[in-house]
Amino acid sequence: MAKTAAIYTLGCKVNQYESSSIGDLFRRAGYQLLNFDRPADVYVINTCTVTHLGDRKSRQMIRRAIKQNPQAVIAVTGCYAQTAPGKVLEIPGVDLVIGTRDRGSIVTLVESCRKGGKPVNAVQDIMQRADFEELPIPVDQGKTRAFLKIQEGCNSYCSYCIIPYARGPVRSRLPENVLSSARELIEQGFREIVLTGIHIGAYGQDFAERQKDLAWLVEQLAVIPGLRRLRLGSVEPHDINFALIQAVAAHPNVCRHLHIPLQSGDDRILNRMKRRYNSHEFERLITVIYDNIEGVAITSDVIVGFPGETEKNYQNTLRMVTRAKFAGIHVFKYSPRQGTPAAEFDDQVSPEEKEERSRRLIRLGQSLAAEFAAGQIDKDLEVLVEQPFEQDDRLLEGHTDTYLKVLFPGSPSLKGEMVKVHILGTDGAILKGTII
Repeated sequence: MAKTAAIYTLGCKVNQYESSSIGDLFRRAGYQLLNFDRPADVYVINTCTVTHLGDRKSRQMIRRAIKQNPQAVIAVTGCYAQTAPGKVLEIPGVDLVIGTRDRGSIVTLVESCRKGGKPVNAVQDIMQRADFEELPIPVDQGKTRAFLKIQEGCNSYCSYCIIPYARGPVRSRLPENVLSSARELIEQGFREIVLTGIHIGAYGQDFAERQKDLAWLVEQLAVIPGLRRLRLGSVEPHDINFALIQAVAAHPNVCRHLHIPLQSGDDRILNRMKRRYNSHEFERLITVIYDNIEGVAITSDVIVGFPGETEKNYQNTLRMVTRAKFAGIHVFKYSPRQGTPAAEFDDQVSPEEKEERSRRLIRLGQSLAAEFAAGQIDKDLEVLVEQPFEQDDRLLEGHTDTYLKVLFPGSPSLKGEMVKVHILGTDGAILKGTII
């Protein structure tokens, strides 16, 4: 009987990418991959620690796996495992903790744990790592879009963020390996590649040839034959130079969508967050982007309830978000992370105030998203077909290059294809149209 493994992923796109790579390692070793709710010989929980809710959910999923099969090997990886291996090992039934490094050896470690013995703490000091860890290209992503990890780590140390401690310093993937992987994904039939990483705007900062930055990499990728779409993951404001803006504008296959975290529209709060820009610099940046990339969609992240945030500070954020005309925003309530400077600030905002500010900002974001979507009516847009619409299988759903969801009638056989859709109307931020 084949050995079986099940993987559960919490958190970001990078974690999802890495879980797919881990799954491929298990397949190559002869394991059959199962859904996480089924009894398996091995459970891998890829954890998140961005918020305290991520920590809690990670612990819940570890305990759920142990309950499903007490005889299984329980392996815990990811950011929570990296920052709190002792707490993970305190959970009875955990066999292996491996963190955010050396995942290439996870199958060997699991096989060792299957033979019995004490739980293994394989977490290494992430700060001592200076090389990018190569993992298999995920092969189970479906034939629509593929994620391609180009870098690891972050050197920014924003006062609220635990990620530099969980992921270590910036390590960029060698350009020749990125380009080779992109060609392989195109050969597999992917129409769209999404560049991902912990801090992709820092790509190349650890190279001796500093001109090989993100803008340079985008230029190299955009001209690969057969690449229909190249999409950028989140890019920090201080990492966007004019060369990158020009690269997006110059190549039709580079998506006109930039996700640029704002976090706050108030200079005092930005300074306390240790962000590397002020509100004027952010506004000037997006003005240059709007002036140079026709039809671009800019989306963003915003944190509410950061320590010391007053109603006046919050109002400055609302005004900035409104002026920025974001096509969408992700709103996060500040969550103290032990070990970060902001967790020690003595002017924490109450949970009730965070909740109220979050609700108001979400409503504003929904209004701006609907406004941006309405501007697409009567346009003919290229859409990557992803799947039948779950609520009505007579319709297909897909996304534009500006990352707007589109619903339209069509055959499921079009999955993975690029089609032209005439936009007839909207439902909030969702476009509705017909194939032309």
